[in-house]
Amino acid sequence: MHFAELASVQYKTPTLLTIGKFDGVHQAHQHILRRLVERARQLDCHSAVLTFDPHPDEILRPEREIRYLTTINERAALMQDIGIDLLAVLPFNQATSQLSPKAFLQLLLNHVPVRELWVGPDFKLGHRGAGTMPVLQDLGQELGFTIEPIPYWTLDDEIVSSTAIRTCLAAGDVQTANHYLGRPFSLQGTVVPGDQRGRKIGFPTANVQIASNHMLPADGVYVCKVQLLDDRRSFGAVTNIGVRPTFGVLGRAVEAHLFDFNEDIYGRPLRISFLQHIRGEQKFAGIEQLVAQIGRDAQFAREWLEQH
Repeated sequence: MHFAELASVQYKTPTLLTIGKFDGVHQAHQHILRRLVERARQLDCHSAVLTFDPHPDEILRPEREIRYLTTINERAALMQDIGIDLLAVLPFNQATSQLSPKAFLQLLLNHVPVRELWVGPDFKLGHRGAGTMPVLQDLGQELGFTIEPIPYWTLDDEIVSSTAIRTCLAAGDVQTANHYLGRPFSLQGTVVPGDQRGRKIGFPTANVQIASNHMLPADGVYVCKVQLLDDRRSFGAVTNIGVRPTFGVLGRAVEAHLFDFNEDIYGRPLRISFLQHIRGEQKFAGIEQLVAQIGRDAQFAREWLEQH
């Protein structure tokens, strides 16, 4: 797959393209992208996605905090697995937001020879969302491509969306979020030095630095799998997200206790995949109660992983 900023793309092959944020590359996204790839192959065309970085709401609605489900690189890897030929990224800024629908499409066509543009029923493009479906269909006739409407796709009679997944994660419901994603929700980051409290109480943890704009599940304790990205080894784990109230620590932290593991991994990248919520964050009266509860959490996680 070719993954690049739109400005550096000079495609020649006729292309079937869809446009969107695609944060999470969840099951509805996957369904659309697989259909796009299949039809492109039937027509001897390429399949392509145009996405934005940053999220348009960061520019258009700065009062809203965007919490990403996936980084742009994670989105690229997921789309490559599906078989997409091109992921073109358009940096979204004030200038981009001012483009008329026709100017936006002409900019796109300068780089990608679009044969079909696939868009959802509520899709709008261009300044103030002026590029509605009827407008796009007229522009497609003028500029030489067709508009292919994408119907809503549901899972268990529910419309799957990135917003719905964020709502699940905010409630600690990682299992429903994972169902919508079609894979475990994960966080990727680098192990950084912590305060060593876990090691002192017999449960050493990897303190993982996560990008500040990435979505985190609700504070609490989770059954997880942790993969060391540089050597691909995986371990069962119990992960705590929260402010560590027993110690009076402020600021959310992500700390994973890897089972049957005792190595120095500072500075190394890892991925934490969330499988099951165990409990919410609690404040304990003392260290003994905390240690006992962590022991119960770890035992629950080990048993859950054995059963699943």
